Amino acid sequence: MRLFLSVLLASLAVVALAAGPAAAKSRIKDIVDFEGVRDNPLVGYGIVVGLAGTGDALRNAPMTQQSLEGMLERMGVNTRAANLNTKNVAAVMVTAKLPPFAASGAHMDVTVSAMGDAKSLLGGTLLVTPLLGADGQTYAVAQGTVQTGSISASGASGSSVSKGVPTAGRIADGAVIEREVAFNFDSMPTMRLTLRNPDFTTSQRIAEVINARYPGSALAENPTIVAIKPAPGLDMMGMVTQVENLGVDPDYPAKVVIDEVAGVIVMGENVRISTVAIQQGNLTITVRETPAVSQPNAFSKTGTTTTVPQSDVSVDEEKGKKFMTLKSGASLATLVSGLNALGVTPRDMISILQTIKTAGALQAEIEVM
Repeated sequence: MRLFLSVLLASLAVVALAAGPAAAKSRIKDIVDFEGVRDNPLVGYGIVVGLAGTGDALRNAPMTQQSLEGMLERMGVNTRAANLNTKNVAAVMVTAKLPPFAASGAHMDVTVSAMGDAKSLLGGTLLVTPLLGADGQTYAVAQGTVQTGSISASGASGSSVSKGVPTAGRIADGAVIEREVAFNFDSMPTMRLTLRNPDFTTSQRIAEVINARYPGSALAENPTIVAIKPAPGLDMMGMVTQVENLGVDPDYPAKVVIDEVAGVIVMGENVRISTVAIQQGNLTITVRETPAVSQPNAFSKTGTTTTVPQSDVSVDEEKGKKFMTLKSGASLATLVSGLNALGVTPRDMISILQTIKTAGALQAEIEVM
């Protein structure tokens, strides 16, 4: 029985090791863009009405006045001779993204942004606005109530408070698609997959994973492009459906990204450090000015009260910080733990990393934002 239990425990240990956590993989659809499958930007010019006195001042926004007069004339109202003086109207730009394979009659969201000196678009209604593509053709028509999700209020004394951006808002499902973008997806002989983070190794791995499932169907053309063609018995739609869910372990270069404004540092796991010694210390010089009052003696007929400046200068140099030595090939975890041991701040860590890079000991690219 004892021998049996020993064999059983050994077998379970082997199974546990074999079933350990596998390397995390990403789906191909999450790291590439498919050729032709993209949004198309649309833009249009319109007017928003129904504002509670927060619209454009017509004397400062002639385009708003011209748009209002033109709209009323198309409806049979002549206002050319009238002196329009309303602040319930605002000229706006309307933007949207036409989704790929969008069908005629479908709806999409639009963004509305004020052009003039309007204070808020809250509660306004966008009138019918054609949305144009880069070719000048109308692909959608927008209309609806603008929702800004912001708060803006002001008092008679001039004080005001605002939360969010009241001069920009959205209209959910505010545009109706009128024209489709022609794209013969299913008849494509080949499709190119574009890596969002170009890399030689990742590109080759994608091709190998696809060819392992469908031999001869993929070719890594360069670090950015992997071309695929439908396998026998599949059309392009079926091929893309099968390919996009395959798992790949992406590779990426060693890089350190530094945001000096926010004091943020991001380092990849491939960052390596050559043999280097680091010491970090702070030198603080403090100057204090303490004015003193000098007065003449009692009952003195001469002399005046004066202020005499007194200066106190002190130097404080931080003690106790020793050199930290990193051996060649040190990993990110070693670097971070060592810098934390020195008690450095994010600002100091940025300077240390840049100095290590200057010394040639940081085997990674530094990108400063």
